Amino acid sequence: MSDTSILLMIFGVSVVSLLPRMLPVAILSRWEFPQLLQKWLSFVAPAVLGGLAALSILAPKGFIHFSPSNLYLWACIPTFIVAIKTRSLFYTLLVGIITMALLYNFAGI
Repeated sequence: MSDTSILLMIFGVSVVSLLPRMLPVAILSRWEFPQLLQKWLSFVAPAVLGGLAALSILAPKGFIHFSPSNLYLWACIPTFIVAIKTRSLFYTLLVGIITMALLYNFAGI
C-alpha cells in the first residue's frame, strides 16, 4: 500500500466516523425542542449508561453469570452504596477501582 492510499483511507475513515456525529448537532442545534421532549431526552444517556453497566456486571463473559465467583457483582455492592450516599463520581470511581483491585488480588477466585 502506498502512502497516498493510507492517507486517503485515514481521511475517509475520519469523515465516515465524524459525519454522523456532527450533522445532527449542526442541524438540530438551531431548533428549540418542546419542554416534554427535552425532559424525555435527558433520560436517554443515563438509561444507556445503566444498560451498559448492567451488562458489564451481570454478563462479564458474554453470558449471565450469577455466582459468588462473579467479582463484578461483589464490587458493585460497595460502589453502588457509595454512589447513592455521596452522589460523587470521584468517590464512586475510587471505591469501585479499589474494590476491584482488592477482589482481584485477595479473593483468589
